[in-house]
Amino acid sequence: MTTPVLKQIADLLADSSGTMAAARRETLQIVLNDPERALNESFEALAERANTSVPTIMRAVRELGFAGLREFKLALAQELAVSGSPLHRRVQLHDDTAQVVSKVIKSAAAAVNGVQAQLSPQALEAAADAFVAAQRVDCWCVGATSSFMAADMQARLFRMGLVANAYLDQHLQLVSAATLQAGSVAFAISHVGGMPSLLEAVEVARGQGATVIALTQAGTPLAKLADIVIAIQVPDDPVMHVGTEAYLAHLTVLEVLTVLIAQRLGDSVVQRLAGVRKVLSTHGLDTRHHPLLNWGES
Repeated sequence: MTTPVLKQIADLLADSSGTMAAARRETLQIVLNDPERALNESFEALAERANTSVPTIMRAVRELGFAGLREFKLALAQELAVSGSPLHRRVQLHDDTAQVVSKVIKSAAAAVNGVQAQLSPQALEAAADAFVAAQRVDCWCVGATSSFMAADMQARLFRMGLVANAYLDQHLQLVSAATLQAGSVAFAISHVGGMPSLLEAVEVARGQGATVIALTQAGTPLAKLADIVIAIQVPDDPVMHVGTEAYLAHLTVLEVLTVLIAQRLGDSVVQRLAGVRKVLSTHGLDTRHHPLLNWGES
């Protein structure tokens, strides 16, 4: 069944056939064709795709009965959250394999595309500066998805020559926090941003004078405690508490941060990474030629 907002758009396009301005019609058609992407991207990006302007989008939204762009997006988000099936927000239970592939990939792409509009250049620059200047960076996390992110960020920083650790256990996070000091960084990754043990570690780290950088949703308890907040919002997942789209969005942020940090470190980090790559390529383990796997060969 078509959701109310999308039905309003479809009805408006049908009723005003030939009378609506071309730019407004193009805008509404784009939203109707891929509402998930329209929800996740900025109105500036939507206007660019429709070859129009934000004021034109505003007029189209008001024709649908909404006071403004924020109200329109909120209504669309609420409807998309309850559409789809218990398996996926965009996939219906009767969809065939080709439709499942298409919808899941489009949803993942929309999540990554939506990151750009949400990122604050000022927050990213402050975070990159803090990482580069830190005597030590400890990465913390909560949950399976964030655990991978913390370990991945530690590996990225370590390869660039920075002193970095990753602590996944809440007891070790408290020990880590107690040993941080001014000039150190605690990087806390949590999409939900409300786990008491992580918040306790953050409070201890701040008491020690460390800088706390949080990758979380805006307005979470973690965001309120952090010195620097990289805020990312993705639609709720119907299956997992923290779904694949949050994973992809966070991984994209880590890639952005890695590049910004590398830019600040300059030529030295380029040479260092090239050296790591060379060592891995010449001394890495290739299981096809491992003696334990080829013991029976003559």
